[in-house]
Amino acid sequence: MRRRSADVRRRVEQIALGLMAASGVVVLLADLFGWLDALAPGGALPKVTLLILSTVTVFLLLELDRLKRLDEVHDDVKALDTSVQTKIDTLNANVEAHLSKLDIDAIARRLKRQHYGGVVAVHSRFPEDVFTGFLGDAADELVILQTWIPNLHHLKAAMHKALADQQVHVRILLLHPSSPVAGLRDEALRAVRDPALAVNVRASVEYCLAGLAQLNAEIPAGSRARLQVRLYNSLPSIAVFKADQHFLVSSFLHGQLAIDSTQIEIDGADTVMGEEVQQELRTLWSIGKDVDLLDWRTSVASISL
Repeated sequence: MRRRSADVRRRVEQIALGLMAASGVVVLLADLFGWLDALAPGGALPKVTLLILSTVTVFLLLELDRLKRLDEVHDDVKALDTSVQTKIDTLNANVEAHLSKLDIDAIARRLKRQHYGGVVAVHSRFPEDVFTGFLGDAADELVILQTWIPNLHHLKAAMHKALADQQVHVRILLLHPSSPVAGLRDEALRAVRDPALAVNVRASVEYCLAGLAQLNAEIPAGSRARLQVRLYNSLPSIAVFKADQHFLVSSFLHGQLAIDSTQIEIDGADTVMGEEVQQELRTLWSIGKDVDLLDWRTSVASISL
């Protein structure tokens, strides 16, 4: 029914337009041959003009409804555009909200830990700047497992700050200077180097203990309880420097100090590698014997092997 009405309306509009066009041609010819003056002298042209304007007015009146509908369509399109844009903004906000909940860096670190077992870097030798940076940010503990600490003089300032200012617990595991393992390590270090360059493990351990005793004397009395040193009589499998969740792990190779060997950097005590290192630290700490740094010589001498 609506379509039929639209067809009728369109036909009426076409007829009106045709009449308007025909009227214009007829008027032009009538004026050319002088018929207008004969039919209506002096007043034909205004009447014809009025007729054409009336026809145009009627046509416009017929089109008002359609023009109104065009306005309504425009309003609908505008409202639809606003609605779509609002939904897009809402969707973007939801996506951003969900993405903000995702810690991309944490996910990447977790995947890296799972794939590499916690290993994040390998250094050709002990990176003192890297480790002192870890120690400077530490808030929990510093743990060192070595036969002795050849680079103690490079780390003492950072250790002093960690103990006195950062209130970090420091645990040191060293080889007992009289342990049979000290002799074996002596032989391993002499195996591929000139005897003149040989390192005396026992003397090196004692030198390290003296350095730790000096550090203990330099820190405030209230911080000394956080510095613990134990001696072990066992064959260590690895050398470890640990600051909170950061580890530097190396091996005791023949003819080379551990700090001069390749260092595996591990991030995370809960990683596969981190847990294995932690277990080794716990094992040696459990069998180690405490050293009283106030009189380390007497304390070491009292430890039975």
